[in-house]
Amino acid sequence: MHMLKLITKAQAAWANRDRGATAVEYGLMVALIAMVIVVVVVTLGDNLAAMFQDASDCVADAGTC
Repeated sequence: MHMLKLITKAQAAWANRDRGATAVEYGLMVALIAMVIVVVVVTLGDNLAAMFQDASDCVADAGTC
């Protein structure tokens, strides 16, 4: 019976070690998502700026587009 308690405590202690690994994995996912956002903004930035400028010009000309 004493051995079973010892094994159970050892398993519980081992399970607590995984918390640091999950934090690292979440950090890597956040970094990957941030990199994807940066790539999309850099790639589409000029096109989006031109599209918003066209919309702004249309509004400024009282909708004569």
